[in-house]
Amino acid sequence: MLLFRVEFCERDEMPEQVKLFFEDEERADSEEYSEVITQKYEKIMQKLPELDALLNEKTEKWNTKRIGKVELTVLRLALYEMLYDEEIPEGVAIDEAVTIAKKFGQESSGAFVNGVLAKFVKKGDQNS
Repeated sequence: MLLFRVEFCERDEMPEQVKLFFEDEERADSEEYSEVITQKYEKIMQKLPELDALLNEKTEKWNTKRIGKVELTVLRLALYEMLYDEEIPEGVAIDEAVTIAKKFGQESSGAFVNGVLAKFVKKGDQNS
């Protein structure tokens, strides 16, 4: 995941990281795929300070400096999708985030991500 690289690279290194990301990707030959992913990455990066502030506000005894890198990346992506991506239903964003956290994080990552994201569910959407 391209967004994951943000935790390991300086901001001025990210253009090169984006290039390397698509060289490594299986679907790198698809210009449309690369464009969609790059646009989403850039939109998330623009909102990163706001997303982190929201996460810091809602997480008790945790903050973005203490949260594991996998979990933080997943939370940032899902929160962006929940708040700003009208094409992705809130429940889908949460389900995908939990699945990714379980796959790439620690044993408790899925539950942690689910618990944090539940704090952002809109009142009328408690079914998520």
